[in-house]
Amino acid sequence: MSSVLHCGRFRLSLDRPLIMGVVNVTPDSFSDGGRFLDGAAAIAQARRLLAEGADLLDIGGESTRPGAAPVSLDEERRRVLPVLEALVGDGAAVSVDTQKPELMREAIVCGAAMINDVNGFEAPGALEAVAGSEAGLCIMHKQGTPQTMQSQPAYEDVVAEVAAYLGSRAAAAVAAGVVGGRIVIDPGFGFGKTLEHNLALLRGFEDLVAAGWPVLAGLSRKSMIGALTGREVGERLAGSLAAALMAAGRGAKILRVHDVAATRDALAVWSAVR
Repeated sequence: MSSVLHCGRFRLSLDRPLIMGVVNVTPDSFSDGGRFLDGAAAIAQARRLLAEGADLLDIGGESTRPGAAPVSLDEERRRVLPVLEALVGDGAAVSVDTQKPELMREAIVCGAAMINDVNGFEAPGALEAVAGSEAGLCIMHKQGTPQTMQSQPAYEDVVAEVAAYLGSRAAAAVAAGVVGGRIVIDPGFGFGKTLEHNLALLRGFEDLVAAGWPVLAGLSRKSMIGALTGREVGERLAGSLAAALMAAGRGAKILRVHDVAATRDALAVWSAVR
């Protein structure tokens, strides 16, 4: 595994877990939907997360929570690009969370350092949209679509199946011309997984790391934290921090979180003891 992640003009050391701050420019995301739909509010939140210690930001204009409706290209473009342009102007490393190849291309032109695709770059033209650039790729696993993914998801061996899928998509990216140092994989906690599937993935996280690609863990405030703690979305900080530290301890190289300052502090203590 490379010790440096290549993301556009950025070279991010993987000697410690990176913190990716989440900003949803949507009306309906599960955690903060509507809070940052206004572009100015989204930019202000992103700047707060950077000040708190985020290494990179993940900006999304289409909710992928269970049951979420698709968003048109024009609407997603309207939500994301002005925020992206402002943050790139600040000198920030910005990931754009999108499934649409057209928006991938436009985001890269605007300076996106990474494209984060919950669809694993499976859409026609998705790999081609990013291959010729220097942008990083985050390849995520999901089962089904946001409309169907939590309707009885099933696996024979969730860790092995997720690892096999991510390995095959990473290989497809390399075959399309993507340099390996640009690739990150994400098991997709909560995307077509039951609580038991999510726990199995966290227990078996080291098997995903063993594939040789940097692994991102997106556990922050998710339903599995609520199921384990009985807490509503806004009260899941402690559970999210515990999950983040368990992922870091098992080899996660990027933690995608809503609560950057608290995660930074938890990692500082964890790193010192480690």
